[in-house]
Amino acid sequence: MQEILKTSVIYRALASFFSWFGVKWHESRIITWILSPSGGRGKFESSIFMRIWRLFHRGLYALFKKLRLTKLLEGSIFKQTFFWCLLPTALAPVLPTTAVFALAAIGVFSLTIRFGCDIDLRVPSSPVHTYIGLFAFVFLIATLTSVTIRGSLFTGLLTVFTALFALTFSGSVLSKRQIDTVIKSFVIIGTGVAAYGIYQFFFYDPASAGAWIDNDMFSDITHRVYSTLENPNVLGEYLLLITPFAAACLLTAKTWPRRLFYLAILAVMLLCLIFTSSRGAWLGLIFAAAIFMIMLDARLILLGIIAIVILYFALPDWVIDRFSSIGDLTDSSTSYRVFIWMGTIAMLKDYWFSGIGPGTDAFNLVYPAYSFNTIKAPHAHNLYLQLMCDAGILGLVLFLLVILSFYRTVFSAFSRGRERKTKIYLAAAAAGVGGFLLQGMTDYAFYNIRVTFFFWVIIALGIVLARRSEMEDGHALWSKS
Repeated sequence: MQEILKTSVIYRALASFFSWFGVKWHESRIITWILSPSGGRGKFESSIFMRIWRLFHRGLYALFKKLRLTKLLEGSIFKQTFFWCLLPTALAPVLPTTAVFALAAIGVFSLTIRFGCDIDLRVPSSPVHTYIGLFAFVFLIATLTSVTIRGSLFTGLLTVFTALFALTFSGSVLSKRQIDTVIKSFVIIGTGVAAYGIYQFFFYDPASAGAWIDNDMFSDITHRVYSTLENPNVLGEYLLLITPFAAACLLTAKTWPRRLFYLAILAVMLLCLIFTSSRGAWLGLIFAAAIFMIMLDARLILLGIIAIVILYFALPDWVIDRFSSIGDLTDSSTSYRVFIWMGTIAMLKDYWFSGIGPGTDAFNLVYPAYSFNTIKAPHAHNLYLQLMCDAGILGLVLFLLVILSFYRTVFSAFSRGRERKTKIYLAAAAAGVGGFLLQGMTDYAFYNIRVTFFFWVIIALGIVLARRSEMEDGHALWSKS
């Protein structure tokens, strides 16, 4: 049958067309631009940001030398930056917010010590870092010019810190072994979070489940799990970031016991994701899976389509009904969001340039005057609309530039890469961020500050993975001149 198919006129015509299209696609300007990020280390070294950093670094080193802190801190545990950065990032979904940020602050302090003790340390060169810094700066200005500075200060400063912590995290990972440790730590902790969610579904009926379910449309749904993250949609956002890495661990496992282990982990995460009943997360999962499969082998898309067809007949009716209700305005959850978006867009007609400032207090101070049907809401239920509310058009543009630069960096490294493990990890990072951003179309994905923190860590991890092949003798990102 294969020989008959290959000799058929239709097959040869289609093969020739897609072969020609593939060559033209890869040679197109847009693909060439994406896979060839501008700027290199030379351009980065000559930038004004680097000049300011060098002045700060020299001053910090001079201060440490004058106070003789270099010898005092020799061998100190506070110089173990990787350890202090790994703790808050891996444990972000299970620790209280204050504990996460306390540990993250120690990580920043640890990196500061390293720079103070060594004048030869160099920062990694990546356009993503520049855009992250600019985004954090604009967000800080938006916080200080908010319609209610007091109400925006806490949320704004935490958001700025989470974005800037990505720079610290990307500088703390120095070797391939540390990359593996980071990813496996994320996956193991994520498995515990997902397992607890499954436990909630079978053994614990959330008292507030009714707030997340339209009982008229979905009478069969009595449970929406949220595990340690207080909200089903927030749990879905976290799982979207971590599940692709579980799939990556499965594909890179070298023995069958490990493959079965990671297959079980992947199943736990997917089952928990189903139990969130978060339609945005389900759409995000499909999108993430598509990115993952296309990057590894576009032919896997056919397998994915077959899997979706099988799932249609295998999944419970309440899952199919819930998924098919996407876009149905008779669903109170959908109509609620649409009215909020309409009110937010009406508000942005007056505040599009500067925004109103971050935080629920700022939103609730201005939004009610523009709300439709007197609907109350703590945020815009859309990541991009809310970013524009928080920091104006410039904040949204800079965020989109961060994402664009992130994907250019990841795709460029993927296209140049030769090591299978690195390419699979890069595909996982691209897939996780893509799924998260798609769910951001239906919800404000930065509402939970721990998930916001983890999102920026995944952005940083993608930057680190883009340089994984350069890591020799355990060091590449922070090297000595």
